[in-house]
Amino acid sequence: MDYETLSNCFIGVFEDVKSEERQIFIIHHIKNDIVELVKFLQRNIDYDEWHVSFNGLSFDSQITEYIIRNTEELLRMPGQEIAETLYERAQSIITNQNNGQFSEFGLRDLSIRQIDVFKLNHWDNPAKRSSLKWIQFSMDWRDIVDMPIHHTTEITSEDQIQSILKYCINDVRSTKQIMSLSKSQIDLRRDLTNEYNIDLYSASEPRISKELFLFFLSQRTGISKFELRKMRTRRLKITVKDIILPCINFTTAPFQKLLDRFREAVIYPGETKGGFKYSVNYRGVRTDFGLGGVHGAKESKVYNANEDMIIMTSDVTSFYPNLAIRNKWAPAHLPEREFCSLYEWFFEERKKIPKKDPRNYVYKIILNSTYGLSNDENSFLYDPEFTMRITINGQLSLTMLYEMICEEIPNAVPLMQNTDGLETMIPRKYVDKYMEICERWEKITNLELEHDRYTKLVLGDVNNYIAVTEDGKSKCKGRFEFENLALHKNKSFLIIPKALHAYFVEGKNPEEVIRSGSNIYDYCGGVKIKGDWSFYEHCVDKGEYKVDKLQQTLRYYICKQGSKVIKKNNSDGREIQVEAGKWLQQVLNTHVDMPIEDFEINYEYYIDRVKKEIQGLEPVINQLSLF
Repeated sequence: MDYETLSNCFIGVFEDVKSEERQIFIIHHIKNDIVELVKFLQRNIDYDEWHVSFNGLSFDSQITEYIIRNTEELLRMPGQEIAETLYERAQSIITNQNNGQFSEFGLRDLSIRQIDVFKLNHWDNPAKRSSLKWIQFSMDWRDIVDMPIHHTTEITSEDQIQSILKYCINDVRSTKQIMSLSKSQIDLRRDLTNEYNIDLYSASEPRISKELFLFFLSQRTGISKFELRKMRTRRLKITVKDIILPCINFTTAPFQKLLDRFREAVIYPGETKGGFKYSVNYRGVRTDFGLGGVHGAKESKVYNANEDMIIMTSDVTSFYPNLAIRNKWAPAHLPEREFCSLYEWFFEERKKIPKKDPRNYVYKIILNSTYGLSNDENSFLYDPEFTMRITINGQLSLTMLYEMICEEIPNAVPLMQNTDGLETMIPRKYVDKYMEICERWEKITNLELEHDRYTKLVLGDVNNYIAVTEDGKSKCKGRFEFENLALHKNKSFLIIPKALHAYFVEGKNPEEVIRSGSNIYDYCGGVKIKGDWSFYEHCVDKGEYKVDKLQQTLRYYICKQGSKVIKKNNSDGREIQVEAGKWLQQVLNTHVDMPIEDFEINYEYYIDRVKKEIQGLEPVINQLSLF
């Protein structure tokens, strides 16, 4: 379902989940469906029919509840007045939301139960924030359409109403598709809701973690959930030397100096972003340390195992949860014994449960999110010192393993260090020595490692790489990802990582892959406007130079005969080309059914991008034969 509220017009569209049955309600001086809308909403209540929406908990459900609670008054008004009243209400809701205020009607206050796919997928989180239009791009929706008429516009004609209605129907249908893609997640939340009697249908993973941990902790401690929710540990400062584990020790000067720098640090909660930065150059690799974790990688290159050398990869099992569990850490305001035993129980129980069992996934959520919630002021787990204990000791203990391997194994080559693991190229004859070092580190830290071996590591940087295991499986990260991407991620030009994977992993000619694609969306990029900017299309049409304003979210591909799309700042007039240079674009916000060859794709753009990537990773190899 979806509502459109304009200054003198209200439109509501509902479509049945299991069919294409659609209910449309228009409230305007031309047509007034308020009676029919009220009857429909009452039917929803009587038959326990739910509303599925995109950001409906914060907006649409608030409008719905207002209508239900003010039915008698609204029924006495003419259509124009109703539309104006609902518009004023909508603007008030948006203003309050922008000011960080809670919604007037909470989940328990709503007469009609809700599933909000926006909240469920955590797209309200700053790191994942996504509009419905961006999700439409991500899931290759046929039509990506912005609202055709500004909400302040006075609606005077049937044609305007039909234009808005067409837009609203498209939003409803795409929301229905998101629900379909989220089915397993909704089923999981249904089961959890029924088992624990907590409405988790629209809950994000962190909220699931928070609610279930709260449920179990209340049972173990005897403290009511109401009392636990109010608990926090707020700190003025954190003296880092007081929280570093006594087992942390280094033998080389660069890392001894790193440890000294950490011991000198004082952290002020609320000012942690950029609160500590330090870099170590060791064995030709720069490794960056902060308050969140460690990141480092050797130069961009393809690293291959051979007869003499092997690439070892080792990750710490459930690193952050186990740091807390093994060291008996807990937020200071919570009973240590009960917290740690519960945290460990989730970890041990998860190991007993098959991965296909939904409970395995639930326990994984709880284990991973609990650490993050300790740094959230809105969480009952909040204690920034608990967070810093984990992140600082985590990176220091992992760096100990890094140093031990490189110092004790001759000719060891460090390739990559990330938050919970590292990759190292070592002589094959020292594999047993490598495992012995890892076992020794496990005894020192009381943690566990998981190991694998790579035949190849295509290393762009610490966040962008392809790793190929000895059994032929590949793991792609960052700009090399192309399969099963989360919908909030940017899937622009998927044909490029597909061609790179085909070349590096399968040994195929990347140009052939690019020229043989059959899905136009694999060649499409997506861009969206932020701030005071607008998109404009510059083209020559029948000898005449034209400039047209475009919508805020664009899907486009590189075309032989196209236009230049320019992003222009509305305040100072600055202009930035969406695709710099000679490349022309064709906007494809509305899908066109035609053979792939009729799109006139300019394959040279994609070939050029792939060629530059390969040459950046294999600079000494002659690529001419490949292209």
